[in-house]
Amino acid sequence: MADVDQIRVHEIYESIQGESTFAGLPCTFVRLSRCNLRCRWCDTPQAFEGGTEMSRAAVLEKALSFETPLVELTGGEPLLQEGTIPLLRELCDAGRTVLLETSGERDISLVDPRVHRIMDLKAPGSGESRRNRWENVAHLSSRDEVKIVLADRADYEWAKGVIEEHGLERRVNEVLLSPVWGELDPKDLVKWVLEDDMPVRVQIQMHKVIWDADTQGV
Repeated sequence: MADVDQIRVHEIYESIQGESTFAGLPCTFVRLSRCNLRCRWCDTPQAFEGGTEMSRAAVLEKALSFETPLVELTGGEPLLQEGTIPLLRELCDAGRTVLLETSGERDISLVDPRVHRIMDLKAPGSGESRRNRWENVAHLSSRDEVKIVLADRADYEWAKGVIEEHGLERRVNEVLLSPVWGELDPKDLVKWVLEDDMPVRVQIQMHKVIWDADTQGV
């Protein structure tokens, strides 16, 4: 089989969406293996390597078997694998609302326009801000969301500048600011956002509130 017909999967499971404007909704997660970034605060290093090689057809069948209206492809970095683009299309064709969580380091322009792309921008505290693919900003639409994870006040000031420079609040459905779990107090982030009248949504990782922060498969 060609690479496009094979996908390396870390796990497929049913839970609730813990982030984004879809937070709280039942969702099937297709977590793919492999990532080419090493963000300092990454909470899924188990998906960096390994995983199970599956046919794309088997991944699609498994994802649809949970029967949730919402399906998210995440990772790792899903767009490292050639089979992700047709899989996203096939999930849309099956009538699902489809989310893609991507670091933004890969080209997002080939993703089916029906997909809601949740694209990270890496702040300096991640250690990977040099890897941001700024060309992707031009491909974002009102269906998409931009997420910026913040470790401290310096990251917040960086995010504020990026949002203003690129007019992100006018380009996408929502700009999401997330505190690094256990590092930046969400109360501080809320205070800064209110003081600056920032056009953003503050979010925390709901699944880490419901379950233990280190619990996998939720």
